[in-house]
Amino acid sequence: MSETATTKAVPDLESDAHSNRWKALVFIALAQLMVVLDATIVNIALPSAQQDLGITDGNRQWVVTAYALAFGGLLLFGGRIADIWGRKRAFVVGLVGFALASALGGASQSGAMMFGARALQGVFGALLAPAALSLLAVMFTDAKERAKAFGIYGAIAGGGGAVGFILGGVLTEYMNWRWTFFVNIPFAIVAAAGAYFVIREPKGGRNRSPLDIPGVVLSTLGLVSLVYGFTRAESDGWSDPVTLGLFVAAALLLAAFVYTESKVKAPLLPLRVLTERNRGGVYLSLGLAIIAMFGTFLFLTYYLQIVKGFSPISTGFAFLPMVAGMITGSTQIGARLMTRVAPRLLMGPGFLVAAVGMLLLTQLEIGSSYSTVVLPGLLLLGLGMGTAFMPAMSLATYGIEPRDA
Repeated sequence: MSETATTKAVPDLESDAHSNRWKALVFIALAQLMVVLDATIVNIALPSAQQDLGITDGNRQWVVTAYALAFGGLLLFGGRIADIWGRKRAFVVGLVGFALASALGGASQSGAMMFGARALQGVFGALLAPAALSLLAVMFTDAKERAKAFGIYGAIAGGGGAVGFILGGVLTEYMNWRWTFFVNIPFAIVAAAGAYFVIREPKGGRNRSPLDIPGVVLSTLGLVSLVYGFTRAESDGWSDPVTLGLFVAAALLLAAFVYTESKVKAPLLPLRVLTERNRGGVYLSLGLAIIAMFGTFLFLTYYLQIVKGFSPISTGFAFLPMVAGMITGSTQIGARLMTRVAPRLLMGPGFLVAAVGMLLLTQLEIGSSYSTVVLPGLLLLGLGMGTAFMPAMSLATYGIEPRDA
């Protein structure tokens, strides 16, 4: 009798999770919107915040780097915590924590307080991001639905960039840079409440094996050393002994991490995920593309505001061609063709178009015109990245076992 009841209950739960998937996508996309919004808003507001808090030119990068260190260093750990706690719970906790860290950032009275708030945002972002993407991966398994869901997710990411650039400019210019942090709070509250009541996580997908403590320590220290090494290279030079020491330490720690993962019974990062040819290639190409894109954002913000004298709101509008290109690439090209052609036939040309945009931006000089260099460069960058990102994100999680999602 009890066996029959159990057998009936499981399909009901699965059916409930399946029927709620489109509602759940709304709140997952809202959380993605908040994270992208935060990244772009902070870039636009940074010159004003720097002046108000007395942050030196040498230290201003820490507003970005503090987040990157925490986020990059803890991302694998965050994904593992989502396995143990459950993706839904990790998603909601990540959102609430991100909102609290944003409130702290908005209330900052010094550069150190701002850096701390950004690091905390990175910590909770590292819990939120893998939970969100793995929820999408396990809820949308049909190829056509999956293409549509990832297309929407990507369009929201691109749209978040537009909203962030414009909203960042408006808030900084007409109110105060602090509101660029406070604006995250309502997004996080709505997304967390919606996720709590709507998301039904499919059963049987969790990996409850013991936490790989050596893997956590080695990956976190290795990634932090790598990111900090790049930070030191910018301020102290590539030949600085500390910079070189950090890169050597990163290489040794990450090599030890790979060795450890090949030996432990329940690895933090199962090597089977990386050694699958398609997935490994996607991770490598996405990593290189995102490194290039985020470096461009920060540089262009300062170029437009400090060198060209654009106001914060004009800077926000100046980035719109890139966002328009990204939305077009992800929804009209990437999502439409994803089920018809091989992913590499979208990713290759997409990244090539983005590279041409980058090449154009390398021609920037003090007297360069926005319309002849920046505008076409941003348009090509957005169009190429948008086209490549959708098939890349889908392929990165396609066919993976639920316990590895």
